[in-house]
Amino acid sequence: MHVGYPDRLPEDLYRQVLDQLAEVSPVVQALPPTAALVELKGALRYHRADARRLGEVLRVRILARLGLDVRVGIGPSITVAATASAQITGPGGVLTVAPDQVAEFLGPLPVEAMHGIGHRQAQALHDYGVHCVGVLAAVPPASVQRLLGGRAGRTAADRARGIDPRPVVPRALPATASIHRSFPRHTLDGAGVRAALLDVVVTLAHQLRRRHQVARGLTLVLRFAGGTTWEKTRRLAEASAHDDDLRTVAYRLIDAAGLQRGRITALTLRGEDLVPTGQVAEQVSLDQAREARLVAEEVSDRIRAKFGADAIRPATTLLRVS
Repeated sequence: MHVGYPDRLPEDLYRQVLDQLAEVSPVVQALPPTAALVELKGALRYHRADARRLGEVLRVRILARLGLDVRVGIGPSITVAATASAQITGPGGVLTVAPDQVAEFLGPLPVEAMHGIGHRQAQALHDYGVHCVGVLAAVPPASVQRLLGGRAGRTAADRARGIDPRPVVPRALPATASIHRSFPRHTLDGAGVRAALLDVVVTLAHQLRRRHQVARGLTLVLRFAGGTTWEKTRRLAEASAHDDDLRTVAYRLIDAAGLQRGRITALTLRGEDLVPTGQVAEQVSLDQAREARLVAEEVSDRIRAKFGADAIRPATTLLRVS
């Protein structure tokens, strides 16, 4: 089963969709931010229902509980299920393709409609007169390999014939944590933006340490006047929840934005791919200055635990929490 939504979903809403899928089957593969795969073999026996019935029940549940109308494609393979999901033209629906209907379903579709075929591959096939999946399935695999390249051609030829042995691999959405700050007015002040970013870094780092987690990456999202956004992600050299490490990466992200005259209205810093602190080895630093800062960080955490999170914060005067 391929469950898709036409628009990018906010992370919290996407996680709720995954929770609904887990009620149908324990084997769910997250494909953020718009889709997920569900293995139905065991679920069919457990729920004593056919695949279409499960798809309809799932669609109604998500619509009733979350207000989302999803597109549910069901087939004997990932390619068929994902292609079926994309063929649903309305805001939502269920399309089931039985194993003996695969050739009939895929054959008339344009090659670009088959899941896994990109724009360049479709154009290369069009140039040689291969416009639909049925024709692609009839072309000798060796010829498709010459057109698209060895591995890509072999994969495309197999999937056009309904051959796709890939399993659904259980994969949860990586844990994240985010801190948002908005400005009471549009700001062009680079120093003010950097001060706001520092405040967000310290708040996020403290939250991670309190949750006994470390981040393997950071994502910075800037929102500008007019509603446009800028987003970039960087991986940390080593997973960390220390102020110093997160600040270094966050400053690199803000520098990469190349801000000049952009009027910023809000910023969000998100810790990506969080893992428990105990799963990450931390080397002892020989840098005495860094070790002193880490000791000060521990003291700051104890002060916040006793007197509140706002007991120690960088000085920022432009902010309000949204």
